[in-house]
Amino acid sequence: MNAHNHKNNYILQDVGIIFLSILVAIILVQTETLSKILTATKELKLIGSFVAGMFFTSVFTITPAAAALGEIARANSILLTAFFGSIGAVIGDLIIFRFFKDKLSEHLMELVEHQKGWKRIRALFRLRSFRWLTALAGGLVIASPLPDELGICLLGCSKIKTSRFIPLSFIFNFLGILLIGWIAQAI
Repeated sequence: MNAHNHKNNYILQDVGIIFLSILVAIILVQTETLSKILTATKELKLIGSFVAGMFFTSVFTITPAAAALGEIARANSILLTAFFGSIGAVIGDLIIFRFFKDKLSEHLMELVEHQKGWKRIRALFRLRSFRWLTALAGGLVIASPLPDELGICLLGCSKIKTSRFIPLSFIFNFLGILLIGWIAQAI
């Protein structure tokens, strides 16, 4: 097997893993298993915030997780809800980040490096200012209601170290959950 086919197999494997995770998330939402988990832990306040935070990271589970975090914040301290929810979100983000950082971004970069005409894009990815802006954009996506997968992919492409990713993920998730708590209390 030549090197090009071997690299294409890695990309197909990455797409398969993404597809499988999407399928599992859809099943969790459609069978209302996720809602039952979040409802059961909501009464436990801090543990509920943590569990909802873990589900706050995926495009497929963010809606019920945000609703649970809003309800918890309405009945409890917004700061504690955001703090423990952010810890859970960091764990969820780390799982996604390990995949994007170690696999997908590396495989995409290998693909780009072997295609003619991509020299300017390769040069752009190597600029320090581009990496910094990519990391900032990724953090802002994590704080927003947009899917964390997109922000984490940007952070993975910026080659950010795990030791820097963790506090960045915590801060931006904290801000996002804090905003949800404020909105929930205002309603």
